[in-house]
Amino acid sequence: MKAILKNYRQSPRKVRLVANLIKGKGISDVETELSFLVKRAAAPFQKLIASAVANAKHNFNLDKDDLYIKDVRVDKGIVMKRMMPRARGSASRINKRTSHLIVVLDEKANKVLKKASKKDDKKEAKEIKEK
Repeated sequence: MKAILKNYRQSPRKVRLVANLIKGKGISDVETELSFLVKRAAAPFQKLIASAVANAKHNFNLDKDDLYIKDVRVDKGIVMKRMMPRARGSASRINKRTSHLIVVLDEKANKVLKKASKKDDKKEAKEIKEK
């Protein structure tokens, strides 16, 4: 269950500020937090997480409440190089950076442990804990 956004036109350094806020949290908490966040990268993350949740529902029949953000990666994308005129006919380079955003979701382990304990099979619960 993952979703990828490539070549998002904002520098990775700025996008990582948002990524670090949402790592390891539940989906409902993340949606609430991103809706009130002032950073520009919050909106693309909202769409990306919605896409990852839709992938989880459609492909794996998972419930939105049982999901959490396992991993968020912000990698460096392409860098567009532009020039700015400077004094005496020289020029300096301006780097317009892009980012690749990757969100990985996973199912909460608590639900798996509850299912195992309902069956009253302690061996199965121990095996799940060890994994």
